[in-house]
Amino acid sequence: MPGLIGIYPFGLGRENWRLARFVYYGLLALQHRGQELAAIITYGNGDLHGSIKEGFVDEAFTEETLNAMPGFIGIGYVSPSPSQQPILVEAPMRIALIGDGKPKLGNGIQDSWRAFAERLADEISRTGDALSSARRLIEEVDGGYSFIALTENQELIAGRDLHGVKPLEVGSLGFDLGAIVSESSALDVLGMEHITHVNPGEVVKFDPYSIEKAKAKPEKKPNLSRCSFEYVYLARPDSTIDGIGVYEVRERIGMLLAKEKPVKADVVIGIPETAIPFSLGYSKASGIPASLGFITTGRKVRTAIKPSLFERLMGVQLKLNPIRCVIDGKDLVLIDDSVVRGTTLRNTVWNMKRRGARRIHVRIGSPAITAPCPHGIEIPPPDELIARALDEKEIAEVVGADSFSFLSISGLCKAIGLKRNQLCLACWGCEKR
Repeated sequence: MPGLIGIYPFGLGRENWRLARFVYYGLLALQHRGQELAAIITYGNGDLHGSIKEGFVDEAFTEETLNAMPGFIGIGYVSPSPSQQPILVEAPMRIALIGDGKPKLGNGIQDSWRAFAERLADEISRTGDALSSARRLIEEVDGGYSFIALTENQELIAGRDLHGVKPLEVGSLGFDLGAIVSESSALDVLGMEHITHVNPGEVVKFDPYSIEKAKAKPEKKPNLSRCSFEYVYLARPDSTIDGIGVYEVRERIGMLLAKEKPVKADVVIGIPETAIPFSLGYSKASGIPASLGFITTGRKVRTAIKPSLFERLMGVQLKLNPIRCVIDGKDLVLIDDSVVRGTTLRNTVWNMKRRGARRIHVRIGSPAITAPCPHGIEIPPPDELIARALDEKEIAEVVGADSFSFLSISGLCKAIGLKRNQLCLACWGCEKR
């Protein structure tokens, strides 16, 4: 689930741009996709310049760092875990590459992104045609992934796998700058216009005077397999993915939850921040009023991607301080986006009952997570997934809820507005596509 961004200037005088700061603000908009590592790579003065740091974007890059980084072309990367990226290839030509997902190069290659970057560099060096080289590579390399590469030839190249698992969106700032990002919200933050999405199997090249596209033509037509977890959890609600508004999907999820799993209650509460649109949709469909149930302390932290149990629990304590007057003596519908181990949910339910909640009916805005992600999203081992071993009634007992229900697979597909065979549903225990 890393966040990717690339920014490219057009026209005469484009060398006068210093884009490190633009990339920095774009990464702030993508911070929710990774909080463990941040990187900015620029091209200027005939060379690539980079800064790779652990931690949050605003801590990793100081004013001094940004001011000292020359470059009129830039790429940026945030990751939810320590990473070997960005990949820097020195020969036969210099390339910096960032990627999301897992390209499958075969032959037991462990560092698939490095091998991918090296093959791209070899192909561009051999042919002199970056667009065709990237297209051929996507035709040959299976898996679910997206990438952005910056070359010593002052070209920015990006591409998306044949199945469309990982998203990429294109935008511009008038005729001055072009950009490609994991989510459209980063374009909004930079004041750019969102132009379109990169289609599955499509590559995009930015050069000084144009944006070119090419479509991969594999021998066998691939199955579409867009990541359903993007709509449930990964993406910001103000983003659109493949022309589908994430907020609208989450509101529809809430409405479908109310129809599939109705219950009598006094108030509906969504666990911040992802589940708030779910709660508003549930309220709209059920007629039960929705309310803000928690106040966040300090920095926004995505607890599901924190590496240790202690950090996840402390993250919940900081993120989810219940508002007593909203919950005291009330029957609640408590909605969360997903459940992995159930540890943090159990802590949340206990804390709300300790603050006076009478009954808590937990509703989850996604199906049960019962399998690992084949495309690189970090999910715990199967024996740690609570829904793999327990049914809904048993999970309710474990987390201390009065009832507990997941959204159905068909409900998720309906909310997204895509057919089952157009989505990757592997983590929900469905077949990998």
